[in-house]
Amino acid sequence: MKINLSKYLIAAFSVLILGSCSSDFLEKTPTELISEDAATADADALTLAINGIHRSMYMRYEDQNQMGAGGVMQQMDIAGDDLVYPASNGWYLSVYNWTAVINENSAEIKFPYRTFYRIIRNANAIINNADAATGSQTVRNMVKGQALLYRAFGHFQLVQIYAKRYVNGTNNSQDGVPLALTTTDMVGRSSVEDVYKQINKDLDDAMVLLDGYKKPDNSNLDLSVANGLKARVNLVQGNWAVAADYAAKAKVGKSLMSIAEYTKGFNDYTNVEWMWGSDIIELQTEYFGNFGAYMSRNFSSSVIRASPKAINSKLYNQIPATDVRAALFSKTGEHPTLNLAGFNKYPYTSQKYLAVSTGDSRCDVPYMRVAEMYLIEAEAKARLGSADAAQVLFNLVSKRDPAYVLSAKTGQALVDEILFQRRIELWGEGFRFLDLKRTNSDLDRTGANHSTIFTGGVLSVPASDKRWQWLIPRAEINANPLVRQNEL
Repeated sequence: MKINLSKYLIAAFSVLILGSCSSDFLEKTPTELISEDAATADADALTLAINGIHRSMYMRYEDQNQMGAGGVMQQMDIAGDDLVYPASNGWYLSVYNWTAVINENSAEIKFPYRTFYRIIRNANAIINNADAATGSQTVRNMVKGQALLYRAFGHFQLVQIYAKRYVNGTNNSQDGVPLALTTTDMVGRSSVEDVYKQINKDLDDAMVLLDGYKKPDNSNLDLSVANGLKARVNLVQGNWAVAADYAAKAKVGKSLMSIAEYTKGFNDYTNVEWMWGSDIIELQTEYFGNFGAYMSRNFSSSVIRASPKAINSKLYNQIPATDVRAALFSKTGEHPTLNLAGFNKYPYTSQKYLAVSTGDSRCDVPYMRVAEMYLIEAEAKARLGSADAAQVLFNLVSKRDPAYVLSAKTGQALVDEILFQRRIELWGEGFRFLDLKRTNSDLDRTGANHSTIFTGGVLSVPASDKRWQWLIPRAEINANPLVRQNEL
């Protein structure tokens, strides 16, 4: 992949450190920026650099709805079947109706590609300079370890979106994505197999460097997050034993939320269950560009007033009344506990996410929670036929639904139950499109509250459809002829 300061694929390293979100920062020339050497010269500079990457996870990029990883999370749910648009507001509508994914000039397919390669590029600047920097070895290890996790995370997101899915037991020689391991090399697309090998290597190397590190807050990445990412990656690869093992490691010493805590708005990264998230502080708020400006129910933006996000009605109607997760949605759309005067009301709308207030859209963004680790461990063990898979699931679901009983199911029936629980638990957290793709499942929006108008008639898509592989942005191919396009 060609790394070029005049192109959209990367952000200037110093811009991330300074926290700028100017729409014209990509047009600056290298001479106007802090050099990579200066930004990684010593332990203090490296610390500022990794904090810049933390910031890049939720900073606003070009358009109002392009707020880093949180924006991509929305795309991954909007392209699926469980998040519903009850009305049209224009934001991400082309993802909802699947027209963006076949348009190589679409801003919507460019956004994840650009976002994660920016993160990767800046992680590379740290990874490739940390050993030569001066200052504390402990700090340098901490920063480099986190940078390796960011590089692994970026490549993992990209290969899931833009390449064909990983199939366990095959050679996976299909085109993946460019493996960016330096800040300057031009490379073509590596195979899916090779991309996953590098992802796992980065995760393993990070674990060594982060061993013993005690992070100050949940915007930082530590060994538990590394274990969680290792579990995620190997779940997608179908390496069930590895996925189960690392998910179990990731949740050691971690707690699940109480029922009372569960309905407080999913907006606080200090929550006992959050393992990794972004803290949106008032000084760095993006106002109408925050995650809460699109996914909350109570912020008074035109998007939320006119077209709040809803849950698939078929899915909702399967949630037991005794399950606290049902309380995250309003079947009537009235939301009696919220003051929604002047807001449009639609059935099955979500109040999972709540912003600070109607006038303050800040809402911390969750990237990893302990509940996901229970689900990964349970699914992987169920696919292995392990006797304790149902117990792992019970340990999670009984915390959400006191009436839930230990499942007597086995085999595929138990896997299906776990996947159902995953849909409820992780709704709106950026997994559904990717889960459908990794399990080779059809998109099925039929019989629910999806509108044929707003979906553009896209109510079902077979798993074999080429549109599951989003097109590589034309801007990338123009900049780097080594990159091949997906099937048009």
